[in-house]
Amino acid sequence: MENILLSALLIFMLRIVDVSLYMMRFMMVMRGRKVYAWIFAFCQSIIYVSVIANVIKNITEPLILLGYAAGLATGMVVGMWIENRLAIGYTHLRIVSSGLGADLAVQLRDEGYAATEIAGRGQSGMVSILSLNVYRRKTRSVIDKVSEIDPEAFVTAENVRSVDGGFWGR
Repeated sequence: MENILLSALLIFMLRIVDVSLYMMRFMMVMRGRKVYAWIFAFCQSIIYVSVIANVIKNITEPLILLGYAAGLATGMVVGMWIENRLAIGYTHLRIVSSGLGADLAVQLRDEGYAATEIAGRGQSGMVSILSLNVYRRKTRSVIDKVSEIDPEAFVTAENVRSVDGGFWGR
């Protein structure tokens, strides 16, 4: 029984690493980072095959299956946490402001962001639409700054695969 318990614990821990690597590999593929995706895939596949071999060898043991399932679920959460902490890449922000768009643009530019201001017409009249790309790790602070200046602003955020030229080319 002690041997099965240790095997289940090992499978649980290895599955956390395996799934976390899988999630990191997926993020690297989505961002076009081929070398990192290859490294994560290589490591992940070795761990996965080792875990599956151990699970199949002990397929009738409920603790082994429990370790496998719990490791997968925990690995997803850990992988999400790691990816969020690394915040690799860029975010595109689109900010719609009814009356403070010019002020927002000036403030954001003063803080070093390349904000492009576009005039638009919304349901209630003219609006300013600001478009800017920021490092993912800066996304929350930029949105907080926008909310501080214009609490009524409408903000959308999208992941950006890559950037080239313009402000980023400097």
